[in-house]
Amino acid sequence: MKTPKRLQPLVDDGLIDEVICRLMSGKEADIFIVRCGDLRRCAKVYKEATKRNFKEAASYREGRKVRSGRRARAMEKRSNYGRKQQEEIWQNAEVDALSKLAAAGVRVPETFGCVEGVLLMELVCDDEGDVAPRLDDVLLDEEQALEDHAVMMHYIQLMLCAGLIHGDLSEFNVLLDPYGPVIIDLPQAVDAAANNNAQAMLTRDVDNITRYYSEFAPQLEATRYAEEMWSLYEEGELKPETELTGLFTDSGESADVDGVLEEIKAVMQEERERLERIREAEEDES
Repeated sequence: MKTPKRLQPLVDDGLIDEVICRLMSGKEADIFIVRCGDLRRCAKVYKEATKRNFKEAASYREGRKVRSGRRARAMEKRSNYGRKQQEEIWQNAEVDALSKLAAAGVRVPETFGCVEGVLLMELVCDDEGDVAPRLDDVLLDEEQALEDHAVMMHYIQLMLCAGLIHGDLSEFNVLLDPYGPVIIDLPQAVDAAANNNAQAMLTRDVDNITRYYSEFAPQLEATRYAEEMWSLYEEGELKPETELTGLFTDSGESADVDGVLEEIKAVMQEERERLERIREAEEDES
């Protein structure tokens, strides 16, 4: 196919030898299959902010650190320089997140650099060498659904231990290769410690994934991994090796004060009646 304008600089620099085809167009990027030497790879071409259809992007950026004071001031003023810097931060966030998560043991595509707003990545494939399907495109039996759900919960746990939350996780950005799930699309990754929306985003990620797998294993609907993980995380007790149960009891849910008081009153009344019976029996005997 004809080389797209945004990919031409990478072709000129020898990073890409051939653009094979467009794989898909998403809300924040266009994806192409490219040839780099003898290997096929994936080229993710980020869309400009004005063309990107990613809702509430500001809530995802909250907590991201900007080391340069000049950059931070320019971004606040929304100057041309500031907008350019914001775009670079948005794009580099995915590279940083992919690198960090790979080191943490989460299966994500390998990266080969981000140049001119284009991220070169591993092309995740199936047994036949074709592009691996999205989770949304596969049917699972109950056993496989339970196994893969456990894997995904562990990946989310590892992400949280590494200080990150995907923020937009669903069956549409998980690929399934011969070895299991592979998580993709992370430019909006959230800093778990610095973002006020972190808990809500974690819960949404877990709920989305659990809802999908529960279509094949309905018993998963009753699990509460998000609450369990966040509670352990807040207490500083969530570790990569922590064994999750999917069970969680919110102390606030069971704190029925009126009910407890009624039970105490009932017990006290029973005790008074018991003592009264004993007193009456002793009087009869005398």
